[in-house]
Amino acid sequence: MYARKSLGQHFLNSPAAIKAIIDAGQIKKDEIILEIGPGRGVLTGALLQKTSRVIAVEKDSRLMPVLQQKFTKEITSGELTLVSADILNFSLTDDSPLTTHYKLIANIPYYLTGAIFRKFLETENQPEKMVLLVQKEVADRILARDNKESLLSLSVKAFGKPKYIKTVKAGSFNPPPKVDSAILAIDEISRDFFKDCSEKIFFKLIHLGFAHKRKQLVANLAGSYKREKITKILGQLELSPTIRAEDLKIKDWQQLAKLIA
Repeated sequence: MYARKSLGQHFLNSPAAIKAIIDAGQIKKDEIILEIGPGRGVLTGALLQKTSRVIAVEKDSRLMPVLQQKFTKEITSGELTLVSADILNFSLTDDSPLTTHYKLIANIPYYLTGAIFRKFLETENQPEKMVLLVQKEVADRILARDNKESLLSLSVKAFGKPKYIKTVKAGSFNPPPKVDSAILAIDEISRDFFKDCSEKIFFKLIHLGFAHKRKQLVANLAGSYKREKITKILGQLELSPTIRAEDLKIKDWQQLAKLIA
């Protein structure tokens, strides 16, 4: 079964990487696990060894018969539910078991990374934990390893605590991607961050702040807020009036959103 480039398929075949993903998931026996893009079912099999409830959503219809044959017993027993669907159109509402506590654990297509973060972090039915295999560069950016925040890093940190688990080399996949990957865990997912500020205003501010990366924050926000007000708030937060968006930490943005409202 060849990988489809159009679907961003890179089948994971490293036992060490699979073990690291499973360990990072801290899976309990009766937990519900959502897997995106099970592919040939390598990670799926490892998940089923840890829990009795896995929901696997696969967009590639060619793989459904392969998975159905491989996991006939688990499907019959109800341990595994296979869903043929695009994850971005997959419902997390109504009578779905994902309206209760669940974890998202998956080797996701790189091109869907941002969309998957938005779908599952911004939904009302958030997973309690996410363990995803993503591009190493993306994981580094979310962790702000260069001490520079980004729209992506702030969007993730507002909902949970990201942790870099392990680098996974390109050769761990078939076919190998052009770049290395990383296992990223996001713990303590909730909306508690927004008890102290408006979620709507927070996201408006960070989108404005990063609209023109080379500009100073005041200049980026001045089109929507009075320059004097922004400068005054930055002074209250003991931040330089010439600071750029990438130099503000998540708590600074929270306070900015609170004070500017």
